[in-house]
Amino acid sequence: MTEVTDETTRVATTGLTSETPSGRMTDSLPEVEVEMGTEAEALPVAKAVKDATLVMNAGSSSLKFAVYANESDGPRMRLRGKISGIGTHPSISAHDADGQPLQPDQLMAVWPEADHEALIPPLLDWLEHHEEDMTITCAGHRVVHGGRRHRGPARVTPALLEELETLIALAPLHQPHNLAAIRCLAATAPHLTQIACFDTSFHRTQDPLAQQFALPRHLTDSGVLRYGFHGLSYEYIASQLPHCLGAAAEGAVIAAHLGNGASLCAMRERRSVATSMGFTALEGLMMGQRCGSLDPGVVLYLLESLGMSIQDVSQLLYEQSGLLGVSGISNDMAELEAHAAPEARTAIALFCYRAASEIAALATALGGLDSIVFTAGIGENSSRVRQLIISRLGWLGARLDADANARHERKISSDESRIGIYIIATDEEIVIAQEAHDRVHLCPGV
Repeated sequence: MTEVTDETTRVATTGLTSETPSGRMTDSLPEVEVEMGTEAEALPVAKAVKDATLVMNAGSSSLKFAVYANESDGPRMRLRGKISGIGTHPSISAHDADGQPLQPDQLMAVWPEADHEALIPPLLDWLEHHEEDMTITCAGHRVVHGGRRHRGPARVTPALLEELETLIALAPLHQPHNLAAIRCLAATAPHLTQIACFDTSFHRTQDPLAQQFALPRHLTDSGVLRYGFHGLSYEYIASQLPHCLGAAAEGAVIAAHLGNGASLCAMRERRSVATSMGFTALEGLMMGQRCGSLDPGVVLYLLESLGMSIQDVSQLLYEQSGLLGVSGISNDMAELEAHAAPEARTAIALFCYRAASEIAALATALGGLDSIVFTAGIGENSSRVRQLIISRLGWLGARLDADANARHERKISSDESRIGIYIIATDEEIVIAQEAHDRVHLCPGV
């Protein structure tokens, strides 16, 4: 990719209008004059170069990335990939817009024991050379926790990073790595505008009652609240509801984001009303390695009676529980479904029992239920999990079409079902790309 550095060149825009994935329209930009020198100058004919947005989602041992061309009708994915095994034996995979995997000779070289800081500079260089007709003009990052103040994406500044650092204790599995990627990219490409897109922002539409714990008011006032997570995924699902559900999109919908991390979101008029996750990403559903909701007395017992340290308890709750802890086998749902051990069956049954119970609770928050949407890795791909969850919701009038469920069709409810049941594949990256583009190009300086 070629960076445009000529200070006399100004970009021409003619009433660009953008719609966010959830359908919110942003104001048009005014027409801007293009200044390219004088008529007497003989300029060479240059190849058209398009603006592009880099999307990054950094985890503890992985780095997901994507490049989106900023077209007039919205972001268009050009390339998507992932570096896995960071810190041990990193490997990279990527595919183009048509889903065709890039061959090894087309990929960047990685080396053993390289960390995020060592991998991001060559990744950026490789992307710039691989997409030569693209110029990366901004980068959007998934940041898991944005606190109570941020209702939308924010331009990265030193003050913002300092603020987000204070939230690391509330999202220890994700926040440190999200912020490390931002700092590394800033050091590598200081000219690049970076935008933080928060998983918590989508839930800021909730009534204060849905966000409050039954704790002393001074703790509530200090920010001990139910924030909710997976908001970028729910933002995308909300944007797809009119296409998939028609008029029912504005009704009472529960989206089930079921993956290694799992949560539910109750929506009405495509806005968050309540969610299963709370102050941290530990609350709510049983997950791959996280326990979900737990009697606080258990934590006190572990500390006081068993003598476990705070660090040991934290590791137990975040990394050793959930599907992995109950089964003693794996945190991978597909592996457990293929396993004959009774412990594997128990882990799956408990996962589905907890999910169905939480769906029923959120239906109360909504005052009814019109539709259920399954998404994310388990929700999109496990017909068995969907069947076990819906089988516990028959009293609500939910009925599956067994054949449609087995084929992973978009609508999987039967004709007799009083509740529409759907599968919608999520796409957090395009939400980040759109939000980053809009913040940079439609809200300059904000």
